[in-house]
Amino acid sequence: MNCENETYLQGLNKNQHNAVLQTGAPLLILAGAGSGKTRVITTKIAHLINCMGVSPQSILAVTFTNKAAGEMRERVLKMVPGAEGVMIRTFHSFGAWLLRRNAALLNLQPRFSIYDDDDALSLLHSVFSDYKRKDLKPYARWISRAKDYCLYPDDDLTSISFDPRFTEVYSAYEKKLREVGSVDFGDLILRAVELLDRNREIQNRIQNRFQVILVDEYQDSNIAQYELLKLLYSGNNYICVVGDDDQSIYSFRGAEVKNIVTFPTSFKGAEIIKLEQNYRSTGNILSIASKVVSSNKGRLGKNLWTLAEDGPKGVVKIVENQDREAEFCASLLQDGNLNGTAILYRTNAQSLSFESYFLNHKIPYKIVGSLKFYDREEIKDVTALFSLFLNPYDEIAFKRIINKPSKGIGKVAIAKIIDTALINNCSLVEGCRRSLSLLSAKAASGIESFVGLFQKLDELSEVLDLGEFTNKAIHDSGILEYHRAQDEIALTQKVKNLEEMVNAASRYPIGKDGLLSFLEDMELDRSRLAGVDPASQNGVTLITMHNTKGLEFDRVIIVGMEEGLFPSRPDESDDDLEEERRIFYVSITRARKELYFTACRQRRIWGKLNFQSPSRFLNDIPKEFIANSSALGAVEPLRSDFPPGTVVFHDDYGTGQVIKEWDNGKEVLIMVRFESGKTAQFIPKYSGLEKIASENDF
Repeated sequence: MNCENETYLQGLNKNQHNAVLQTGAPLLILAGAGSGKTRVITTKIAHLINCMGVSPQSILAVTFTNKAAGEMRERVLKMVPGAEGVMIRTFHSFGAWLLRRNAALLNLQPRFSIYDDDDALSLLHSVFSDYKRKDLKPYARWISRAKDYCLYPDDDLTSISFDPRFTEVYSAYEKKLREVGSVDFGDLILRAVELLDRNREIQNRIQNRFQVILVDEYQDSNIAQYELLKLLYSGNNYICVVGDDDQSIYSFRGAEVKNIVTFPTSFKGAEIIKLEQNYRSTGNILSIASKVVSSNKGRLGKNLWTLAEDGPKGVVKIVENQDREAEFCASLLQDGNLNGTAILYRTNAQSLSFESYFLNHKIPYKIVGSLKFYDREEIKDVTALFSLFLNPYDEIAFKRIINKPSKGIGKVAIAKIIDTALINNCSLVEGCRRSLSLLSAKAASGIESFVGLFQKLDELSEVLDLGEFTNKAIHDSGILEYHRAQDEIALTQKVKNLEEMVNAASRYPIGKDGLLSFLEDMELDRSRLAGVDPASQNGVTLITMHNTKGLEFDRVIIVGMEEGLFPSRPDESDDDLEEERRIFYVSITRARKELYFTACRQRRIWGKLNFQSPSRFLNDIPKEFIANSSALGAVEPLRSDFPPGTVVFHDDYGTGQVIKEWDNGKEVLIMVRFESGKTAQFIPKYSGLEKIASENDF
């Protein structure tokens, strides 16, 4: 079938076109920033269906966020209206899909709960109650990392931690997790690997089902996800991954850049097609980005280029301190382009000086990435109620919601219920019924009310749409009134957030399966219920470098370009330093038209004023691409709060006026001429000088 004239193929550049049409051998599409990779992968899906006769149901496309999956699905449907059957999911959503359909083989409840980090820590604390929660956080983090590395408790865990108790803690945690019939986030991949690896029949069935496997943002994959892909690929089906080794910046989440770098050797006969033409940024910005990242050794290599104009050169501004940094950024915003400007920083703490300055000067701003709707108390309360409703063995959900709001059910009563359920090998809700005779009258009354609520929810779940059901559950459980009272005390918006949750639930099908999908989406895509998206509001964007992935702005200001801040540690390993350089590359390539870098000569860190050195990354930028290249060796003069002309008073010298201010390389000094005719030098912050108003010069 000749499909060369399909409209969706028009406008593709040569390499994009080749990537869309390639089939057979495993393919790595090495896609530089702004090179149109999403267009390529969606067009490839359309081409496979329209021109290659591939059934939509036999195509699996995985990515890393539900937002990206949603955009991919929307684009594909526009090109191929009959493509609804294509499975487009995140890695973790696919894992959940696979586990739910084979739950019995793993001794899981079909409607198992998915524990987030906080739930996992609570479960760990329930096992090791003699520990403080904060002391268990490292173990919870190590367990999560072990699962990313596809490691079980009986594996060698020294690559994760040398703590002698780690194996014991990990084993106990896993045993408890199985008992409550739940999985954590890492299990969605690890146990999917376990399922396919130990059940050849299921593996063959899944391999035959998915004849085409497409992976977006492959540079963000971890070892467990790599192992899952290896089990999905048979050699008789087709695999294509799209990614950019230069944008691998999530090692703290377990991402392994070597997955993409070694793809050609991991999947035999693999081909590589590079997408290097950029459609986002000007020539000078791309030249800076390409030169910066070329210093890295662990990369496959590519050079971004564009047909667009060179545009303005980059600007480096070295200032005195954080206040001057914020002041400089504010000066750039005087042109009114707030929505098109982003200020990028390495750590969240750096936003404070900008927030303070912008608030004082009434400059609208928005912080992207700081809103965590799912983690709010009121939302966690409702999800705990629903999790226990779907999985009555869920001990963490049970402990959270059993006495909230207060029903007179104390810790002793809760322990008796859990013990009863364990002894009788029954659910916790059934354990409530069987424990009534063991409890005080007050606790028993509260338990009867709680059990009655669950009976009522069971009846309503199949007759009310999910929005109405959620609204009813929030009302009848007492959660709404509890948080309404909290709003009145603390002037918060908890009720508004509960309303948003009801609105979100109304988009899902009726019944327990619809409720399960709702909870799963909340766990796997927390941004979906984030209320008002900060990015849609008016103002300059304040954002960490990591959170800028996938975003773009007309003007980007990368602040805090100082040793010890970015890169964060002078003694970093080569691998860590290369990742920080990739973070820099990602930050640079967010800019469409203008690019600025700032560094402070002094920065207050943990209450102490430190003298800073410019980041080594600034030295990676060729001077020909910097408008004020001399700024790399220049420093904005230090300024004091006593500029020349200021009238002051000193206890020993009397009234005087500042006649000179200068920088000696370490401090600002001023010279003051007093009414007596004497002059004296001072370091302002140690001088004891007091500013005063004066009617006359002297």
